[in-house]
Amino acid sequence: MKYMLLVYSAEKCWTEETRQECMQRSMEICDELAEQGKFVDSSPLDSISTATSVRVRDGKRQVTDGPFAETTEQLGGYYVIDVDDLDEAISIAGSLPPANKGTVEIRPLFPLPDRADQE
Repeated sequence: MKYMLLVYSAEKCWTEETRQECMQRSMEICDELAEQGKFVDSSPLDSISTATSVRVRDGKRQVTDGPFAETTEQLGGYYVIDVDDLDEAISIAGSLPPANKGTVEIRPLFPLPDRADQE
């Protein structure tokens, strides 16, 4: 089953040194998962100061700078993994360095029908 691990933390909680340590260990975990055939994708996100949000209300598009909601923790990155069950996803999420400074939300990916089946 595929899961997305969404990494949330306060951007200001990271020093450059802790950010680099986190990135290094996170890449090592990705390599370990890839060797086990469980890694799909991963990436940190750029700062929320670079975000653009789009909403459509009454048929009119609204574009604003920044994230949709102001919160103390921001979405900072993600992992997509393919594992046996939620327990394994929880184990992996707990091993990620960002879990020590913020939150890792685990969401199953909703399976879509094969696009080839629709043609």
